[in-house]
Amino acid sequence: MSTPLKLPGTGLEDVRIPGQTFLRDALTSCTDPLKAIETFQVENGILLPSLRPMLPLLDLHGVRRLDFHTSVLEELREKLVARINELGGKEGRERDKKLKELLTKSFPVVRVKSLRPVVMGILRNTAQIDDKYLRILVRDKELYMDTDTEVKRQIWRDNQSLFGDEVSPLLSQYIREKEHILFDHTNLTNLFFLPSPKVRRQGEVVQKLANMIGTSVKLYDMVLQFLRTLFLRTRNVHYCTLRAELLMALHDLEVQEIISVDPCHKFTWCLDACIREKNVDIKRSRELQGFLDNIKRGQEQVLGDLSMTLCDPYAINFLATSAIKILQHLINNDGLPRDNTILILLLRMLALGLSAWVMIDSQDFKEPKLENQIIIKYLPALMSLMVDDQVRHLHSRLPPDERESAITIIEHSGPAPDSVESFIQESSVASIIAMYYTLHTARQKDRVGILRILAVLASCKNDRAYEDPFLHSLIALLIPMAEEFVHEEFCTGLFDEFLFAGLTRDNVTRHMLKLLWYIHPKLPPGRLTTLMKALQPTAQHNELYNSLYNSLQERIGVAIQESAAQEITDVDFDSPLKSVPTPGPHYMQ
Repeated sequence: MSTPLKLPGTGLEDVRIPGQTFLRDALTSCTDPLKAIETFQVENGILLPSLRPMLPLLDLHGVRRLDFHTSVLEELREKLVARINELGGKEGRERDKKLKELLTKSFPVVRVKSLRPVVMGILRNTAQIDDKYLRILVRDKELYMDTDTEVKRQIWRDNQSLFGDEVSPLLSQYIREKEHILFDHTNLTNLFFLPSPKVRRQGEVVQKLANMIGTSVKLYDMVLQFLRTLFLRTRNVHYCTLRAELLMALHDLEVQEIISVDPCHKFTWCLDACIREKNVDIKRSRELQGFLDNIKRGQEQVLGDLSMTLCDPYAINFLATSAIKILQHLINNDGLPRDNTILILLLRMLALGLSAWVMIDSQDFKEPKLENQIIIKYLPALMSLMVDDQVRHLHSRLPPDERESAITIIEHSGPAPDSVESFIQESSVASIIAMYYTLHTARQKDRVGILRILAVLASCKNDRAYEDPFLHSLIALLIPMAEEFVHEEFCTGLFDEFLFAGLTRDNVTRHMLKLLWYIHPKLPPGRLTTLMKALQPTAQHNELYNSLYNSLQERIGVAIQESAAQEITDVDFDSPLKSVPTPGPHYMQ
């Protein structure tokens, strides 16, 4: 059993060096204070005979003894720390024995700031620090703040609450950064899904967490537990993103101690490669399917972490976008969804990701069954809409023919099949595919296609169409289509039939403000007034929303004034009086 370690005031007396206490006692008990100070200087200065004659010379140059001793101390300290690091780089019992002896002798002076780096250097290079030292570091806030991460890891392993206090601000920062990208109304180039996985995991928070974890499996497990708990408590999918990014950051750092024991590593690594390459080939699809099919009995809980990995918005974006591409390919090659094994795997992974919260909350780790009706009925119905879009696009490039044009519009511009709406009401997978089909039509700038799907999109199960990553992408694609907003039909389809249905949600109003920020000059005045009244801040809105709304009001006001001024200028320029000659001076006589 280790003996408790006690630290007096400065720690110098514990290593038999006269310190503040000694000097105070000497000055209060002596008859000649100046003599006592001189004696203290002689006895405790640098005891080098060759140096003594130099001290008066330094005095003549105005160099204080304190400055001289401090410079010598700093030089010696740097060399000592370098020797300690050199010793720490070696291996074997002899190294551990020497570090332990050094720590025993030096730790009492850890409160002396000028000597603390030496003690911290020894601690940093000690693989297994005695608990008696760790307890002192934890109790003293100043010492704890000066402790290196390598030492803190040993403290955190047995102190989950303290580790949670360190991690919590980083997790909050991560969520704020994600939300800033989603709601940033000033930047149209900083799109949420634009950065590659490799770039994303180079972010400050992910790298800091990876550094805090080091090679400790226990700390890694703690972070994963924090992420699961926060995901359950908030339903915020960004915690799922962080779970995947953290694992892949440790993969990049080749932390074998962790990635070799995380059962999700190979699956996440394979999925990450697919997202990075924006493609799922036959080989990778077989690998991904193999992971899902070969989960052993008793290891079903792995599905919980796999579902979190697939619930990551970047994973869902990739899976759904890839599914739309495959549907387009099937249309072009007269194929059927049920015959495409990669498409069925993508839908299976989507179903698993979209069930993450329910699975972890219920602790019922079973892969959700992909409904066969989605494959044999829903997808063909959606493909019929995509065929209509292609026909209209092709027809728009043909020479004009009024009769034929009318027939084409009637046949290929009607409402979406009832089965599409009924499926997205009942299925999250169907909802996500419909949402990404909407983004597909928006990329094509297909006004008719957008209006057809928007008419039913508000019916998506669990209001999935009002989730931030989707709305962020949709708004970014609608802003370049500003000219379409002059048409009341387009405004009715977008605002009345879709966005207004989610108006009670704060995030929807924020996305709408971003849209209006750019397209308001094209809106009919009556429509703009209606929208601004609907978006007016209430007591429930925060200061940021109020500020953005007021900024938008000012922006609209300036635009109206400039437009009015331009109209006056245009009228003045076109005035018939311009052709009348200017009266000469005699006119007033």
